[in-house]
Amino acid sequence: MSGDTFYDLILSFLTPVESCFMSETRTPQWHRISSLPMIATHIDEMLEEAVEQLTLLQEAIPKPYVLDDYTVNRVVKVFTTQQNDLWLFDEQLQRWGTTSLTSNQAQEVARLVTQMKRVRETVSNILVLANDLKEQTIEKQLAKSDLQVGLESLLKSPPKPKS
Repeated sequence: MSGDTFYDLILSFLTPVESCFMSETRTPQWHRISSLPMIATHIDEMLEEAVEQLTLLQEAIPKPYVLDDYTVNRVVKVFTTQQNDLWLFDEQLQRWGTTSLTSNQAQEVARLVTQMKRVRETVSNILVLANDLKEQTIEKQLAKSDLQVGLESLLKSPPKPKS
C-alpha cells in the first residue's frame, strides 16, 4: 500500500458524523422507538467505520512515518469527539429499554447495547494507538538527526525472517 493511498484512506474516515441526537443548541433530542432502525443503522455503521479505522492505524504500526502530524491529530480530534458523544446512544438505548417493547424491539435494543460496548472499546483503542503513533510521524522522523535515526535503526530488534 502506498503512502498516498494509506493517507487518503485514513482521511476518508475522518469526515464529521452528524449526530442524529443533537440539535443546533446541543440539547439531546430523544427518539421514539419508531426510530430504532435509523439508530441501529447509525450504530452499526459507526462500529464498522471505527473497526476499519483501527485496522488502518494498525497497518501503520511498522511504518508510522507514512502518517503526518495533521492526520494523526485529526484522528485524535474526531474520535475524541465521537467518544464524548457515545453516552447519547447509551442513554437512548437505556430509555427505550425502560418502555414496553415488542420481543423483536427488545432483541434489537439488546444487540445495540452490545454493539455500543464494541464501539466504545474500538474508539478507545483507536485513541490509544493514534496517541502512540503521534510520536513517530514523518515530521518527527525528519526532525531527528541522521545519527539519531541510525542509532534507532541499529537498536531495533532484527527483522524476523519471512517464511
